Amino acid sequence: MKLTDIKDSAGSTAFAAKGYKVFGYDREAVRARTKAAPEWIHFGAGNIFRAFPAAVLQTLLEKGEVDKGVIVCEGFDYEIIEKAYHPYDDLSLLVVLKADGSIEKQVIGSVVESLTADEGNAFHMARLMEIFSSPSLKMVSFTITEKGYAVTAPDGTYIPLVMADMQDRTLSPKHIMGKITKLLYARYQNGAAPIAMVSMDNCSHNGDKLKAAVTSYAKEWAKNGFAEQGFVDYVNDHTRVSFPWSMIDKITPRPDALVQEMLAKDGFADTELIITGKNTYTAPFVNAEETQYLVIEDDFPNGKLPLEKGGVYFTDRQTVDKVEKMKVCTCLNPLHTALAVYGCLLSYTTIHDEMEDTELKKLVTRMGYEEGMPVVVNPGILKPEDFISAVLTKRLPNVFMPDTPQRIATDTSQKLPIRFGETIKAYLAKGEDVGKLIFIPLVLAGWLRYLLGVDDAGKNFALSPDPMLLEVTGQLSAVRFGKFVQIGALDHILSRSDLFAVDLVACGLSRKITGYFNELNAGVGAVRATLKKYVNK
Repeated sequence: MKLTDIKDSAGSTAFAAKGYKVFGYDREAVRARTKAAPEWIHFGAGNIFRAFPAAVLQTLLEKGEVDKGVIVCEGFDYEIIEKAYHPYDDLSLLVVLKADGSIEKQVIGSVVESLTADEGNAFHMARLMEIFSSPSLKMVSFTITEKGYAVTAPDGTYIPLVMADMQDRTLSPKHIMGKITKLLYARYQNGAAPIAMVSMDNCSHNGDKLKAAVTSYAKEWAKNGFAEQGFVDYVNDHTRVSFPWSMIDKITPRPDALVQEMLAKDGFADTELIITGKNTYTAPFVNAEETQYLVIEDDFPNGKLPLEKGGVYFTDRQTVDKVEKMKVCTCLNPLHTALAVYGCLLSYTTIHDEMEDTELKKLVTRMGYEEGMPVVVNPGILKPEDFISAVLTKRLPNVFMPDTPQRIATDTSQKLPIRFGETIKAYLAKGEDVGKLIFIPLVLAGWLRYLLGVDDAGKNFALSPDPMLLEVTGQLSAVRFGKFVQIGALDHILSRSDLFAVDLVACGLSRKITGYFNELNAGVGAVRATLKKYVNK
C-alpha cells in the first residue's frame, strides 16, 4: 500500500482492510475550492503541523463543517516539501500511539497544496503572492520554532541577514519574517483585506513575537522608501491584521523505527525515513501521542474557521496567557527539560524509560507539585491538577512514545527563562524566599553539569544543538569534570537574566546552584548520588 494509492477507491479499500482510517470526502473538489478561494495557509511543514492542525481540519472536513483544505508552506527547509510532500500528493499517515497501548492509523488528506517560500522558485513565490492577495484568506498560521521569529541579536541590533533584507530595495528577503512581511505587503497592495496571523509555536506570547518581527520589517522598509507608511499602519491596526496569542501542546517525536517496522508488516510501503541536508527528520508518516491542546485568542478580523468543533479552544488573551504559563512554566515543559538534562547525563535514550527511574520520576513529580503548583494560575478552561496528573501518569510514561531526552535538550538555553525563570519570578513577586527551592535549582545546576559533555559514567557525549552552545560552553571552559569550583566561580553565567529570566546571583540562588553543581560534578556516579540525596529528602 502506498499513499498515492488513495487516489482510487481500490486503494482506499486496501487501507481500510488493514485498519487504516481513510478520509471520505471528495479531496479533488476540496482542492479545487481551496485553490480558487483559499482560507488558511500554514508556514512550517514539520511533524507537529501534520499531526495536529492538519488533523483537526481533517475532522472538520469529515463532519462537513468546512469544504476547503489547508495550504502548507515551508520557509526554512525546502527539502521537506520536495521529499515528504510532493512525492505523496501531499498526503501523510498519522500514527497515534495511545497510552493504553492501542494505535490509530489515519491518512490525512486535508493538506491540498504544498509550497516553499524560496525566492529562487518563481512559481511558488507567485502562488504565495496570489494566496495572500486573496480576500478569502482568513488565517496564516505558523509552527516554525521560536528561532524563526528572531530578527535581533541579544543586544537589540538587527542580525546581519535581517539588516541586509531591510536595505534591499528589490524586496527579496532571505529571512522567513522578511518573506512573511513581503507577502503581507502584497495583501496590502491588493485591497488590504483583513487577516489573522496566528503563531502556534511553543513560546510565550508568540503572537507578540510575530508582530514585533513583521512590524520591524515594515517600519524599516517604509523608512527606506521601499513601502508606504500606510503599510505600517495596516500591520499595526489589529482590526485589519491581528496577531493572536496561542498555546499548543502535543508531542510529535521523530519518525520511530518500531513504527516503521509495524507499518511495513501491514504492507504500508511509504516508511522511508527522510533526513534533509538541514538535519530535519521526517517521513511520509508522523507518530504522535493522543493528548493534544490548542488554545487560541479569539481575534480573527476576517472571520475564523470553526476549529472549536475539532477540539480547539477559542478564548480571550488573558486566558491564553494563563494556559500557556500553566503548561510552559509548571505542568509540562519544565518537567521535560529536567528529564532531558538528566536523561543525557544518565545515558537514557527514551523519556518513558526515564519515568521508570525512581530518582528521575521523583525529581519531576516533586518539582511539579511542590515548587510549580503553589504559584500556578488556574486558567479556568483547563485544570492544572488534571493537566499535570495526565503528564506524569499517562503522557511521559507512555511506552509507545519514542521521544528522546536528546531531542528535548535541543535549544535548552532558549527554554530556561520561561520554563524556570518565570516560576522563580513568581516566588519573588509573592515576597517568598526562593532559597527554599530545591528541585528547580537542581535542574539549573544539572544543565551546567550537562554542558561539560561528560555523562555520569565519565564518558563524553554529544550535546544537542543550541544557538548559544558555543557561548555557554565557552564560559565553562575552565571547568573540568571531577574538579571542585569555588563559590562565585559560576556567577558570570548565573547572573545572566537573558538565560534565566532573573539574576540568580542577585536573588540569592547562585550559592545553592554552585553547591549542587559541585556535588553533581564530583566524579563518576556523582549525578546519581546527588539525585538520590535530594529527591528522597
